[in-house]
Amino acid sequence: MTAGERAGGERAAMEPQVGKPEAGEPQVGEPEAGEPQVGGADPRSLVERRKTRRVRRAAGAAVALALVFAGAATVASARGDGDGPAAGGGPAAVPGASSADAGFARDMAVHHQQAVEMSFVVRDRTDDEDVRRLAYDIANTQANQRGMLLGWLDLWELPKVAPGGERPMAWMASEDGHEHGGHGSAGAGAGSGADGVLMPGMASRSELARLGRLDGEEAEVFFLQLMTDHHKGGVDMAEACASLCAVPAEQRLARGMVEGQQSELGLMRDMLAERKAAPRS
Repeated sequence: MTAGERAGGERAAMEPQVGKPEAGEPQVGEPEAGEPQVGGADPRSLVERRKTRRVRRAAGAAVALALVFAGAATVASARGDGDGPAAGGGPAAVPGASSADAGFARDMAVHHQQAVEMSFVVRDRTDDEDVRRLAYDIANTQANQRGMLLGWLDLWELPKVAPGGERPMAWMASEDGHEHGGHGSAGAGAGSGADGVLMPGMASRSELARLGRLDGEEAEVFFLQLMTDHHKGGVDMAEACASLCAVPAEQRLARGMVEGQQSELGLMRDMLAERKAAPRS
């Protein structure tokens, strides 16, 4: 045997054979560990299923990692760490209990909670898929946002109730004493505390009770009218935070609320028109 033949044989012995599995890898057509035996299964089909499972596992791991980084970024930004050091090079200041940041987080958490409750009520009072889908979207979105707001209050170690009996939305008064927002009259008795109305746009206890008694299209129309008022009050609050809040993450959340709720206001106006009805204000 020549030297060239010996070298070629050595290379062939070292290279993996095409079509042969690596050590520990199941033969084509052989089930993986934990995979059920399938009589007469097409080997190519088994290979494709395994590839799909591996891709899904990798994708799931990537999503989980992205969520971890997103959560860390949100916490850092809420602390003020994500936008550089504070003036003088020291750590970013935590908002005070009477700040716009804390006031918005407290008040919008309460405001959102009622929107979630109304959405669940109407889902049980109608079979209309469009209304049920809208109610689900509102409940899901506002429940998540409410969790962020309350989480920030915990992060800042601030109370979830206004200090010293401060009235709701007092934080919306600017330094010159003028209040922000243009829909202060949305809803009956807005912000007066009468019949449970704590802030503009919130439904009263009697209105909530009425919504729970209605069915079908009557429930749909009343829900859309109540939620329209509710969104108008919420938009005013969010616009005020976008102007007055100091924490960048909270300002971004507020601007997102404005965009999302204004879009839903247009949708609800159209849904009311389809039912020969209109917003109350």
